[in-house]
Amino acid sequence: MFTTRTAPLGEFFADLFVEDQLIVELKAVRAVASEHIAQLLGYLRSSRVEPGLLINFGAPVLYVKKFLMTESLD
Repeated sequence: MFTTRTAPLGEFFADLFVEDQLIVELKAVRAVASEHIAQLLGYLRSSRVEPGLLINFGAPVLYVKKFLMTESLD
């Protein structure tokens, strides 16, 4: 992974990296915490890949949320 100055950032291990276009982070926790979201956003920032999905199988109801790094046009 590289910063804007192309310096290596180190390794990360996303749960799924689909077709070099989608990062999927899987969790099995009671509730998604801000740390889980920050982890996925860090992966998106360092890899320059969009979008990303955060999926939690541990809650009573399946949680799926899509994250983008670009700003909204709203």
